[in-house]
Amino acid sequence: MKITIIGAGPGGYETALAAAAQGIEVTLVSDGPVGGTCLNEGCIPTKSLCRNAEVLDDLRRAGEFGIGLPEDGLSFDITKAVERKDAVIGQLRSGVEFLLKNKLIRLVYGRADFKDSCTVTVVPAEGGEAEDIVSDYIIIATGSFSASLPIPGADLEGVITSREILSLDKVPEKLCVIGAGVIGLEFASVFKSFGSEVSVVEFCKDILPRFDTDLAKRLKQALGKRGISIETSAAVQSIAKADDGRLVVKYLKKDKEFEVVADKVLMAVGRRPAVGGLNLAAAGVEFTPKGIVTDGNMRTNVPNIFAIGDIRGGMMLAHVATFEGRRALNAILADGNCPGSAQVPVNDGIDLSIVPAAVFTSPEAATVGMTEDDCKNAGIPVRCLKSFFRANGKALSMGEPEGFCKLVVAAPSGDEAREAAGLSFRPGQILGCHLFGAHSSDIVQEIAAVMNGKVTVDELRNIVHAHPTLTEVLLAAASEGR
Repeated sequence: MKITIIGAGPGGYETALAAAAQGIEVTLVSDGPVGGTCLNEGCIPTKSLCRNAEVLDDLRRAGEFGIGLPEDGLSFDITKAVERKDAVIGQLRSGVEFLLKNKLIRLVYGRADFKDSCTVTVVPAEGGEAEDIVSDYIIIATGSFSASLPIPGADLEGVITSREILSLDKVPEKLCVIGAGVIGLEFASVFKSFGSEVSVVEFCKDILPRFDTDLAKRLKQALGKRGISIETSAAVQSIAKADDGRLVVKYLKKDKEFEVVADKVLMAVGRRPAVGGLNLAAAGVEFTPKGIVTDGNMRTNVPNIFAIGDIRGGMMLAHVATFEGRRALNAILADGNCPGSAQVPVNDGIDLSIVPAAVFTSPEAATVGMTEDDCKNAGIPVRCLKSFFRANGKALSMGEPEGFCKLVVAAPSGDEAREAAGLSFRPGQILGCHLFGAHSSDIVQEIAAVMNGKVTVDELRNIVHAHPTLTEVLLAAASEGR
């Protein structure tokens, strides 16, 4: 059996490694450095800068911990921060390249286009003759690209995406972020710590539109206390150059026009699946502007072609791509040598409805499972249990009292409503968790684990937690339901 994987991001390269471990011959096509968006211009470099921001914030509060600072104050060199970020990327990329030196994996650099349902043509990245690669199965993992608003001035110099902001050589005095999703808020938080005056303009009525409403409101308040200006229900109309060379962002709110003046404008209005340039029509693969259409096994309408990660739309997260790759490989293994023979859902124990996600602002935010609104819309009776970091001993000792935890659990009654919705939950089963505060990105993983075991809030309450730890905020929320 031979598999061709188009795209060497986390979904692509980890699937290649897993396939090789099963004795399958793999050709991995990468149109750029291995690691994809996540490693080279997304998750990893952003979190590297988040760490710089965290250190700066801690140093500014050093007096609270009895630590004196030089009289001339702190200095910050963004070029050194960028160098450190690049070093982290380089080290991790080298690690991925080393792992891919497997006798069953052939790494090819170039752009891939479909010739037919079993053949892709690869144009080498550095010139040379195109090569046709034939395989039994093809997995598409080409990811996504930054979206932009179709407004006047969107292409002006100084209007940048998440790629360019990672390599700035100067901290903008004023930064305007268009979009209050995960990407926009993370950079808003980072550059506030770096010293920028930050304004965020968001079209939706809340920040983090797909997150829990309570969490979004509390996080907005916390970011506001840090001095980040956030305008929601604001529709950006245009970007223009002022006489002094700065950028003027005009937006409408409640039918009134306002403007923000900035040195740089970050366009952070989401990402779009990279479906263009693959010549999908030649293979007969069904797709829309929202992504390639697949079933639960990641199989497209063409039995031997699969798609994973951002290219499908949906949750554009590196860890989702990785586990979708595992699902696709499991489906291929179930097929044997007959593509499409295993049409039933693969029972591999991976629950793609339980996916933790984090926002690396200061403070952090994290979420997993259903929100309270999700449950209301589905007609699922629930209880919401809450706790606060200000009552947590570890949080107070760290000087991090800002935080909130919310558990969404199935109500003791409501079996008829659940059955009508085609759902089966145990009374008190944990359906979601939404929190912000120190290390929320780590804390949420405990709930993701217990949710996979269909644990109830009563059972969570009986799990011994170490004291003092931040994870006791989960125990405190669970105890509210006694």
